[in-house]
Amino acid sequence: MRLGVNIPNFGPGTDPGILRGWARTAEGLGYDLLMVSDHLAVTPDVATQYPAPFYEPFTTLSWFAGMTDKVRLGTTVLIVPYRHPLLVARMAANLNDLSGGRFVLGVGVGWARQEFEALGVRFDRRGRLTDEHLDTIRAAWQDDTDYKGGRIPIWVGGNSDAGRRRAVRLGDAWHPLRLTMDGLRDGLDRVKAIADEQHRPVPAFVPRIALRLTPEPVTAAGRLAGEGSAEQVLADLDELRLLGAETVVLDPFSGDPEETRRPEIAWQALATVTAHRASRMEQP
Repeated sequence: MRLGVNIPNFGPGTDPGILRGWARTAEGLGYDLLMVSDHLAVTPDVATQYPAPFYEPFTTLSWFAGMTDKVRLGTTVLIVPYRHPLLVARMAANLNDLSGGRFVLGVGVGWARQEFEALGVRFDRRGRLTDEHLDTIRAAWQDDTDYKGGRIPIWVGGNSDAGRRRAVRLGDAWHPLRLTMDGLRDGLDRVKAIADEQHRPVPAFVPRIALRLTPEPVTAAGRLAGEGSAEQVLADLDELRLLGAETVVLDPFSGDPEETRRPEIAWQALATVTAHRASRMEQP
């Protein structure tokens, strides 16, 4: 099972130097995948959680591609209705080519109503637009004789039944975001049931979980996967591996934008996870 990192590409502490530090730290620690999120118009509803500066994902990942060698690069998640699907298809194909086939397109429908309004996109049609755009993107890749890169995997985010159905019909993987272990188990069972109903293959399982290390185990109800002592986090990763997760993306951002001024705390947590995993593997 591979591990990835969700890098905060936003917030008051984020600048090119900090982003460079994130990329080099994660790759240096042996993580397999670097992912960033997506907002185009930092409207008030977005700014309360993810304030400016907000670095655009394709631009940022292209920059990462030039400073890294082997680590994969992806979006978690690109808001599909925000851009023309042929533009997304072209940018994704180009980024995949320029990075040597390292790109992963994680997608979602979006949630920020004010941002949809600022972009002139109907919020109430975001699910249907996402489905239509994904169909167009896949068709563009298939028909584009100039596209010489490898097949780009599409990870479909969404913790709702609609998102799980979209993953089965249009995705290569289901990419749930920041759930409890019970939520992940139940969601995966539902994905398998939907795939059976639709007579389609079960998509890969590639969750994004929290990464919040605490000195003592977290025993409160509703503990997110990836939250708690190092042993709890490792136990969550072990269970996710047994559930069939091909990649797990660790998300060290817990919601306070001021965290972006102190990335070293998250970097230490990432280092702790890799060190504990390595220690376990060395045990007889």
